[in-house]
Amino acid sequence: MVISMKRVLLTLMAFLMLVMTINSLTFAAEGIDVQITDALGDKPMTTENVKHKHIKSVTAITEVFGDGQKVTAVAVECDKEIDNSKLTESTFSVNGRTITKVYANTAAAKAALGVNGKYAIIELSTADEGALTFVPIFGETPKIAEAKVSVTQLGEIITTDGEKYTPDSNAVVNDQVINLVVDDFKQIEYKDPKTGKTLKYNLFVPNNYDKNKSYPMVLFIHDAGVTSTETKATLIQGLGAVIWATPSEQAKHECFVLAPQYASATVNDNSETTDDLDTTVSLINSLESQYKIDKNRLYTTGQSMGCMSSIALNIKYPNLFAASLLVAGQWDPTVVAPLVKDKLWIIVSEGDVKAFPGMNAITATLEKAGAKISRATWNGQLSAAEFASDVSKMIAEGKSIKYTVLKKGTVVPADQIDDGGNNHRYTWRIAYTIEGVRDWLFTQERSPKL
Repeated sequence: MVISMKRVLLTLMAFLMLVMTINSLTFAAEGIDVQITDALGDKPMTTENVKHKHIKSVTAITEVFGDGQKVTAVAVECDKEIDNSKLTESTFSVNGRTITKVYANTAAAKAALGVNGKYAIIELSTADEGALTFVPIFGETPKIAEAKVSVTQLGEIITTDGEKYTPDSNAVVNDQVINLVVDDFKQIEYKDPKTGKTLKYNLFVPNNYDKNKSYPMVLFIHDAGVTSTETKATLIQGLGAVIWATPSEQAKHECFVLAPQYASATVNDNSETTDDLDTTVSLINSLESQYKIDKNRLYTTGQSMGCMSSIALNIKYPNLFAASLLVAGQWDPTVVAPLVKDKLWIIVSEGDVKAFPGMNAITATLEKAGAKISRATWNGQLSAAEFASDVSKMIAEGKSIKYTVLKKGTVVPADQIDDGGNNHRYTWRIAYTIEGVRDWLFTQERSPKL
């Protein structure tokens, strides 16, 4: 019995020593790649945890479109310069995504043409179901997903000095993210000394800001579907905020961009407002004291709730904004008389069951009060050049209020139901892409109202 017990103990000790040896060899041995997954067991962890001898980092690149922010590329950084001519679309796979282009670059950035460099750039289809990081859930708080990509090297990577990096079956998840344009905004909180309320907001300051010159500022107010405590939600839900801060836009119209993030609705369908709008005006005044902002070139724009909020601000603060771009909204037509001398560009969809009749009533009221209004119906599927032509025609009429209606049947994508809700939401996915309308805004300056 004693001998039997000793044998058991000796066997157990030998087994424990064997396990410890295997663990030591597995996790400490140089050059061994280990597949590590997250708690769900189906996603590999970042490059910090998975050993890839030649891959130093993986960066997801996002861009914002009319329908929200999407992961559009991955930058895989290697330890040596890569031969661009040897990369193909089959060199990598990205889990759940469609690769459209692969090339080398000297930086973690997309480019028109590849060049030899340490980064392999993998461009991804924007049509992929998993591309979006901003997922609207109508009637609920939108879902904001982390920008994550899982990359596997399927083919050889050849360096400029001829070294071959063999394929590696271990997938790696990005450990860095570059959010184009969104990262250029500051996230700040403003506490209104009058009301004590705190308002979260995003602020873009021109890259070459010079305190010796003044700059216009665009205020963008988001729709009710984006109400959230996540400060960046208004930046990633569509183009309304970020379009003004893009490099191409700043090259033409250097300006500040203010994009508040409201935790709850600022207005309702009864044309009632909350004091969040008063806090917004206090915030504007505060920024004017901090930066050299041109008070004669303040502009407001917004979609749906943001459009309604802009109308309400123009009524309550009648000489604050030089001009307004109003997208897909409505208001009580019996109280809009203060807008009669305003410079407005209104864009709605003919199929929007609220905004279209609502804006018809507003413009009719203003016209009776003496406003000069240009009206036109546009095809929402026009090319940039065709939109530019229509914009020029409307501007040439020289009227202070411009009312553009997007024709029903040209607003909602073919794979979506052409109903009132979609006509409403897809209006702003078109409106902010029209360059000439944006250009018009910056030509306006505040003038005293009569």
